[in-house]
Amino acid sequence: MQERSGARFEQIEAFAAVVQHGGFAAAGRALGRDPSVVSRRIDALEARLGVRLLSRTTRRIALTEAGAAYLRRVQAILGELAAAEVEAAEGAAEPRGLLRLALPAAFSQRWIAPWLPAFVAAHPALRLELVHADHFVDLVAEGFDAAVRIGELADSSLVARRLAPFDTVLCAAPDYLARRDAPARPEDLARHACLTFPKARFWPDWRLTDGAERAIQRIGGPIVSDEGEGLLVACRAGAGIMPAPEWLIGPDLAAGRLVRVLPEWRFDHDGAVHVVLPPGRLVPAKTRAFVDRLVRAFDPVAPWLRAPGG
Repeated sequence: MQERSGARFEQIEAFAAVVQHGGFAAAGRALGRDPSVVSRRIDALEARLGVRLLSRTTRRIALTEAGAAYLRRVQAILGELAAAEVEAAEGAAEPRGLLRLALPAAFSQRWIAPWLPAFVAAHPALRLELVHADHFVDLVAEGFDAAVRIGELADSSLVARRLAPFDTVLCAAPDYLARRDAPARPEDLARHACLTFPKARFWPDWRLTDGAERAIQRIGGPIVSDEGEGLLVACRAGAGIMPAPEWLIGPDLAAGRLVRVLPEWRFDHDGAVHVVLPPGRLVPAKTRAFVDRLVRAFDPVAPWLRAPGG
């Protein structure tokens, strides 16, 4: 049985090598085998499966439709085996190598960057490459080990772990509210300077909820921006009322630079922060170390909900 399993693995290995290296001779060099051995293994694989995987001519080798589908499946298996060997070789060793992370810029600045120096100091064999992107990157195609994502996650093959929920609320500077009567109901927002984002859920209507009560209010104001940090600066300066996720304005609320407006009301969509990993059951030690530290940063509650110094 072991001999049969070993032969099957050699056949799969030969098939993947021919595709990767573009021919039998190159695959043979990569595997340390004569090209005729590689050819026989693929012949045996095709015979066992009862389907042609490669279309071969004197000039080129190409995948058949069945071969392309089979390759996608076996690449995942070979990747798992390679990761298993790395894990076995590392054992309990310290995380090492390059860790590529995709992080949302403003969120990272507030809630990840402060503890990264200590994390790197605790793992001197580890190097970090941080790519700050507010759009969702393709982890597999772009070679990222992990990403932090804010908002709703689309269905995918990625492995996701929820770190913390958050609400999107309304806020303003005390100076602005001292000059204008604070709104008591969502309809009062029509009389206020509203700062907002040109996104479907924020413009031109704000959709708010207070328990079972719903309100849709069309708003207007002096600034519309697709960049939250700039809008936040304007809000701190007293330019108007803005919607903001709790993670963005938590420190400003705690310091009194901003206050909640219509505190019983929130925007009618759910928000959450997730860490996502490429598909696969085995997680390298370097990635696991980062995820473990990230989870601790949000335990037992999100840092923006803690009392100052807590």
